[in-house]
This record gives sequence, C-alpha cells and structure tokens, in this order.
Amino acid sequence: MKTLILVRHAKSDWPENTEDFDRPLAEKGIHDAEKMSHFLKEKNIEIDKFFTSPALRAFSTCEIFNKEYNIEIETIQKLYNASDTNFENITLGLDDHLDKVAMFSHNNGISNFANTMSDDMLIFPTGGVAGFEIDCDSWSDFHSANKKLIFFYDPKNI
Repeated sequence: MKTLILVRHAKSDWPENTEDFDRPLAEKGIHDAEKMSHFLKEKNIEIDKFFTSPALRAFSTCEIFNKEYNIEIETIQKLYNASDTNFENITLGLDDHLDKVAMFSHNNGISNFANTMSDDMLIFPTGGVAGFEIDCDSWSDFHSANKKLIFFYDPKNI
C-alpha cells in the first residue's frame, strides 16, 4: 500500500515586476502553511519524502512543512505548471522504498490530477492538501491500482 499526498502551494503574493516563477508567499500563505503542516503532523500523517515544484511559492510551502517533518526534499521541474501526465509520470517513477510521499505543486494541474483518482470533484484551495491510498506495492503499478481519497483538508476549515 502506498500513500500519495498532494499539496497546493499556500497563498502567494505577486509583487510588481515579479515573474510567476518567483512569486513569494503572502503572510496569509505563510500562516496557513504553518497551520496545515502542524495539523497534519498532529494527525500522525506520515511522509517519507517531499517532492516540490522549484517555483518559489511551492518550494517555500514545502520548506514550511519540512519544519514539522524534517525529511528529504527533492525539487522536480515538471511539477511547475504540471499537467496530469506530468504528475502520473513522476508517480510512476518513484522509488518503491518510499511508501508515503507528498508533492507540492500548482493549480490547475494538481486539481486535475486529484480528480483522476477521486469520484469527488476536488478543487484545491491555496494550501489545500489531499491524501490518496494507492493499492499497490510498486509505484510502477500506479495506473492499474485502486485509488481512494482518504482526506482532503482546506486551511480555512482546520
């Protein structure tokens, strides 16, 4: 059994003359990421490794979560403006010794990918987190594995 956790970056700011890739987190985003990461840790949600888009807002969200988890972070360029195919290809290539992973990325891709695994219509708010149970022993079996939404959290509701 594997667990895949998807995290949309927290609320970002868009200062003048800033490229999309370099957008920082807003104060609300920092607060929400701290609150959400603490909430997940208190719920004993285990994670073996973080994978993140290198865009500043996603990477910063991941770093805030890592204050609670203190685990390895790997940046993956394909998680920036990722399509469902990007997410699937990354998931299929994960190392099988990792049972519980989290990916930090952006909308619309993260919502689209989540919706390929869920019967519920998920629309990720900034800072939203969804966890899926993947019924397989190898990530390479992801396509054919049964997938089940086990949680979906919005920072406004925790």
